[in-house]
Amino acid sequence: MSASAKTTSSANTGTIRIDPTGFVKLGSQLPKLANILAQAVNELGLPLTQMQQRTLLLYLDQLLLWNKAYNLTAITDPEEALIKHVIDCLSIITHLPSGSLLDIGTGAGLPAVIIAICQPDRQCTALDSNQKKIRFIKQISSELGLSNMQPIASRIEAHEASYAVVTSRAFASLIDFVEVAQPRLADGGYLCAMKGKAPSEEELQALEGDWHIKTIKLIVPRLHDSRHLIEMSSRIA
Repeated sequence: MSASAKTTSSANTGTIRIDPTGFVKLGSQLPKLANILAQAVNELGLPLTQMQQRTLLLYLDQLLLWNKAYNLTAITDPEEALIKHVIDCLSIITHLPSGSLLDIGTGAGLPAVIIAICQPDRQCTALDSNQKKIRFIKQISSELGLSNMQPIASRIEAHEASYAVVTSRAFASLIDFVEVAQPRLADGGYLCAMKGKAPSEEELQALEGDWHIKTIKLIVPRLHDSRHLIEMSSRIA
């Protein structure tokens, strides 16, 4: 599969026409999904090229194609998966601090693969203890030419490198995320947790002594559920 096939767009209309070559699961829905993605990219103010948008759709196509074999997602409808996985992850891109990034409990590569596609100059590490899901990320990273993606099958406790940014959308508890992510954070770095609801007062009070905490309300196009990005930096010099 190649991400180099032709892509054309209509200026200022939020529409995009993508050559269907290489797509397996999206099929006849590809034009509609391409337009939904293009409109979301415009709404989020992301400077993505036509090729990057095509690559995002190829990732979605392969996610759905390999879902049964690798148990990647409970969402099987292409439009729902585009919104709840791809566009949801796109909503954090403009809020992320710069630097090397570790995504803990990445699953199918969310948000790590999305970030790697959108920010090719950022080195991204996707970490998960599930071997099958990491095999999927290795395969799709190779097929999409993501030279800035490093998939690692490991528990976070056994991983030793440090990063400028540590992300995750896998933790229900912000406190649990901080506990496992903090040892992997470089000096001056940021923890960035994707959450549905904003943290509770109890969670914030438990963490505010050691962390500067910024709660960013995310607007995810076509998604009406609550979404937040919690950005944290250490108070300890």
